[in-house]
Amino acid sequence: MRDISGYDVFKLADRLVLAVYRLTAQFPRSEAFGLTAQMRRAAYSVPMNLVEGAARSSHKEFARFVDMAVGSCEEVRYQLHLAEELGYVPTGEIQEMQRQYEDVKRMLSRLLRKVAQGQWHDARE
Repeated sequence: MRDISGYDVFKLADRLVLAVYRLTAQFPRSEAFGLTAQMRRAAYSVPMNLVEGAARSSHKEFARFVDMAVGSCEEVRYQLHLAEELGYVPTGEIQEMQRQYEDVKRMLSRLLRKVAQGQWHDARE
């Protein structure tokens, strides 16, 4: 079993989740079961998939979960765009969140390549 919680990719994904929760707290109440819920689910799916994938026994399974985390990260990107277009949050806040998204996405892409090639392992194993 790999422990991914100490890695930067996990820490950045975790920070993105917290930022999404803070951001969506500003959304209109009418979005509670719409964009707010969907955005939160997509955001927390990123680190949750990393944790679940790291607990799997093979690189192939881990890669599949990292790939799902990438997909969830893309969902967050679109949802940020939508929130901005709907005027739910100031552009400055969205831009900071988009920078966080870009950092997470870049790290996830690198992790996916390494895991798919069998090159990633938990140095603490």
